[in-house]
Amino acid sequence: MAQKKNVLPGFNLSLGYTILYLSLIVLIPLSAAFIRASSLSLDEFWHIVTAPRVMASYRLTFGASLIGALINAFFGLLTAWVLVRYSFPGKKIIDAFVDLPFALPTAVAGIALTAIYSQNGWIGSFLEPHGIKVAFTPLGVVIALTFIGLPFVVRTVQPVLEDLETETEEAAASLGAGRLTTFSRIIFPSIWPALITGFALSFARAIGEYGSVIFIAGNMPMVSEITPLIIITKLEQYDYAGATAVAVVMLLISFFLLLLINGLQWFTNRRNQEFR
Repeated sequence: MAQKKNVLPGFNLSLGYTILYLSLIVLIPLSAAFIRASSLSLDEFWHIVTAPRVMASYRLTFGASLIGALINAFFGLLTAWVLVRYSFPGKKIIDAFVDLPFALPTAVAGIALTAIYSQNGWIGSFLEPHGIKVAFTPLGVVIALTFIGLPFVVRTVQPVLEDLETETEEAAASLGAGRLTTFSRIIFPSIWPALITGFALSFARAIGEYGSVIFIAGNMPMVSEITPLIIITKLEQYDYAGATAVAVVMLLISFFLLLLINGLQWFTNRRNQEFR
């Protein structure tokens, strides 16, 4: 029996190209950061990455990224649900607006958000009399990171919702299951892995965001200064070792968090397969 030919080259050749590509694009640049940071002694490295100003930027960057990703997980699921399950005038326009953060330059997004949420902005002028200040505060950072991360959740969950069979929901309803029970027992377990993936992508995107944040954040040290700005500042001061030291810490924390999220997703998939 003749062996079926694949469109792509064989496994060994394909794997070789994959490793070469990843090495040139990802592994070598990242290893360069570790090599540069290794020029520092352990005490120097620790002094740089635990400086009060840097620690404050860690708390803001990872805290705001987490909050933004959680907000996107909820409203991204809601948006995907509406776009998949309902038909209404202007649906195509709303669907196109979801991808706007992908196409819009981040600097333009930052300027637009600052103009809207500033003291004299369309929304900021209504919030300011109530003591709610958005622009040039950590709250502005959360809003910017939420804005750029929403499409990741919507576009990850939307195809899964489209593939769900409505017959199962109808069968559950015929057996007396309410809407909440049907959603929690049938729909949510099916979309949970995709929702976790969208959350992880949104979170990872927010951690490294720079352009849309620096305008609305105000960049006040110890208050609204993000870690990527710390790295840029050190580079402008020709402190390459210090910049790479902070970058290495961000890389390690980000990798650990993403590994944890992927582990949760793997555990959930395995558990769902066992129940089936």
